Amino acid sequence: MTVTRGPLSSQLSADGTLEYTTSGGSDYSAVNQASRTFSKLPAAGDVFARGQVIYRVSNDPVVLLYGNTPVYRSLYAGDSGPDVREPNRNLVALGYATRHEVDWDWDYFSEETRYALETFQDKFGVDETGYLAEGQVVFLPGRIRITTVTATLGTNAGAGAAILQATSTDRQVVVSLNAAEQSEVEVVDQVRITLPDGTATPGVLSGIGTVASGGSNPMLPVYIALRHPRAAGTLDQAPVTVQITTVTVRNTLIVPIDALLALSDGG
Repeated sequence: MTVTRGPLSSQLSADGTLEYTTSGGSDYSAVNQASRTFSKLPAAGDVFARGQVIYRVSNDPVVLLYGNTPVYRSLYAGDSGPDVREPNRNLVALGYATRHEVDWDWDYFSEETRYALETFQDKFGVDETGYLAEGQVVFLPGRIRITTVTATLGTNAGAGAAILQATSTDRQVVVSLNAAEQSEVEVVDQVRITLPDGTATPGVLSGIGTVASGGSNPMLPVYIALRHPRAAGTLDQAPVTVQITTVTVRNTLIVPIDALLALSDGG
């Protein structure tokens, strides 16, 4: 038996669930502002990025753009406000305008904005009006994955109604941790995640919930980000196990357990 020197770690093991997530925890809602008839709808699991058509109303495309300000009016040259900032930034990101053409005032609908919008409209085969009608785009925070579609193909598209729910395309592991163990973990703790097929991938503890549930045995949610998301393939709502490294001590003398002898007095 050999005494060695090296690192020792304390780990906490738990079961968790690998799932898609959104910032804030609630699914995104896409609110339709177009009228007439739903002619094409997405399906659960479909993924969309900026500049892609999510659905169609009477064959007119409704395009995903990134932003947090909802559509609440049509936008014309000369308009200004935070809702103008969203299309300006998206037109630049999609290559329909250059940054120096619009970034002098992101909140202003300039002639450069109008020209870029006409090019955008031409790309999608709609009338090149140079103004942004309420029903032409949907603003959501980023790349999305559809979870639920509440609209029905062939029915009337009612303006102002939420027609689908979506998450981001990011995934995380959620673990319910006994509240008494909260003091043992902290954000940035390193995690080993074992997937359903037995393979392991690294993660990092990214958040700790503050509201406990479970009555007499209170549990807190703990959130873990994957360092290599592609390692999880297309898994969703998948059971996983995690090992959270809570303490690491370096340069420690490590003595094999077999080296410890029981004394006659019980020590």
